Amino acid sequence: MEKKTAFIFPGQGAQYVGMAKDFYDTFAECRQAVDYAADLLDFNLRGIMFDENDLINKTEFTQAAMLVAEVCILEGVRRLGIEADVTAGLSLGEYSALVACGAMNYGDAVRVVRKRGIYMENAVPAGRGGMSAIIGMDAETVEKICADVAAKTGLCVVPANYNCPGQIVISGHKQAVDYAGERFKEAGAKLVAPLNVSGPFHSPMLAVAGEKLAAELENVTFRDPIKPYVANVTALPVTTADGIKESLTRQVSSPVRWEQSVRAMLDLGVTDFVEIGPGKTLAGFMKRIDRAIPVVTVSTVADLDKLHINGEINNVGNEKYTNA
Repeated sequence: MEKKTAFIFPGQGAQYVGMAKDFYDTFAECRQAVDYAADLLDFNLRGIMFDENDLINKTEFTQAAMLVAEVCILEGVRRLGIEADVTAGLSLGEYSALVACGAMNYGDAVRVVRKRGIYMENAVPAGRGGMSAIIGMDAETVEKICADVAAKTGLCVVPANYNCPGQIVISGHKQAVDYAGERFKEAGAKLVAPLNVSGPFHSPMLAVAGEKLAAELENVTFRDPIKPYVANVTALPVTTADGIKESLTRQVSSPVRWEQSVRAMLDLGVTDFVEIGPGKTLAGFMKRIDRAIPVVTVSTVADLDKLHINGEINNVGNEKYTNA
């Protein structure tokens, strides 16, 4: 059986102080990826990534820092000559996937994600929105209860992340999310876990942020992916630049279909997954989606030992890191 590899990238929530620091210290290519982005950004990127601070969990900074950490680690993986046959990323991670497949210039991704973080942070006043993870309920029941609560309250509450079987995140007005949480407990949910987030991400309440992001994306030229990537909104493989801007615009206020995206990659013949970035979130989801599928997580330099050299080094889709 022919092996096919997918690079997958986690989203916001996996960040921690010190992420990618050993890659930055060890490999010149990784250091250049971070330094290049630091020169483009209007905040102390290296300080937020590497030094103890509270800002790393503030959405407007988290998103750019996560993107840079993931591309930094990607450069470390590519030093081994390993390249993906398909890429995908969860929410914010979709931008890393776009860089990895050559569809989006890294510098453009850094600039757009910085604005995305600001727009999402400021879209809804603090305390008005919320998100909760619903554990142990099927998608149909989650969708039905959300629809019932929305109709009864006149407020927004929707499924926001289809992570894996038995784990769906809901998002919307905090009052409606909390009320829905009680309904899920009554219906037999194993756990309802409110998330420590700054807004109702991937809900219609973020539509204004999506509109602002669309204006930023108008300044970006996308290329046809060198290898397919799977989009969050549709959970379908993308092979041309057509529609990428619209997809990224919709993604801010639409559900992330991660479980469906993984199944789409399996349908494409992917046999091996490499999770590139902080933590092991996506590997955890895979255990619930298909336990038989191997996932190698790469978040530290030591993790590179888990990978096998596969062909020649290929830095396809990554321009040299220079601001000249």
